[in-house]
Amino acid sequence: MTTQITKRSFLAGTAAVGLGLAAGLKGGSARAAGDKVLRIGFQKYGTLTLLKGKGGLDEKLKPLGFTVTWTEFPAGPQLLEALNVGAVDFGTTGEAPPIFAQAAGAPLLYVGHEPPAPAGEAIIVQKDSPLKTVAELKGKRVALNKGSNVHYLLVKALEANGVAYKDIETVFLPPADARAAFEKGAVDAWAIWDPFLAAAEAATGAKTLANGTGLVSNHQFYLSEQKFAAANPAVIDALLASLYDIGEWAKASPADAAKDLAPIVGIPQPILAVAIGRQGYGVKALAPEVVAEQQKIADTFFGLGLIPKQLVIADVVRKSNT
Repeated sequence: MTTQITKRSFLAGTAAVGLGLAAGLKGGSARAAGDKVLRIGFQKYGTLTLLKGKGGLDEKLKPLGFTVTWTEFPAGPQLLEALNVGAVDFGTTGEAPPIFAQAAGAPLLYVGHEPPAPAGEAIIVQKDSPLKTVAELKGKRVALNKGSNVHYLLVKALEANGVAYKDIETVFLPPADARAAFEKGAVDAWAIWDPFLAAAEAATGAKTLANGTGLVSNHQFYLSEQKFAAANPAVIDALLASLYDIGEWAKASPADAAKDLAPIVGIPQPILAVAIGRQGYGVKALAPEVVAEQQKIADTFFGLGLIPKQLVIADVVRKSNT
């Protein structure tokens, strides 16, 4: 059972987010002429969230005349819809959201990525589930956030186990709703990423049918609105440098990173320590092989009818020295 993502359905799927942000902008948070504000969209977890928690970005951008505002989103697709409607300038997502967003016409630009973190996402089942392999998902209900990084994990895991994507029933839910459905037994499996994955494992004893190891890279990407990036390359460079620094700290001091993140995201430190141990750190520009991996994902989604047109990922990758 598949659903094609057209521009209309992508926008409709996140309409509440877009309308809410648009209303907020009209209410006074819009950037007035002459103001210099970097509007960052972030999710509940990751290097960008650590950077927010540590503070200091405003000071780094002060010489450039910029201040920073932060808006939290439940997942990558919603964040990129905000970018599409002009509500944020910069954010981070997994592999799949920018592909769906590009297909929907969002003016995004890949400006950096983190190293692979394949163990940071998985397809899980309840601890007492009779399902033991991905092959047994045929005819079953699988929850996932539509257009998120785990969308591609699910596709590749099914492919590797001889199950057609159309032979499962996808139930598209954001993480909180998917967790509730999973715990109630309303779905047979859940494709989810950290820290929600680590939290579910700790709370429910969930079993892993497959994670990304050997199947997908699970890169995290940093994305900017195209016009903003073109007009403010020094801001993007300063932000990426700050992300690199905070990533190096987290890699060297995972316990401290978990301690700092815990009160920010509302997840216990031991659970975050597990998630941090599965994350990749070291932001850098997209190498040709990373662009090629994204292209393969886009081609796969087009072949499945999940996006309405073929994409050229290289067209929306930041060039050096821009």
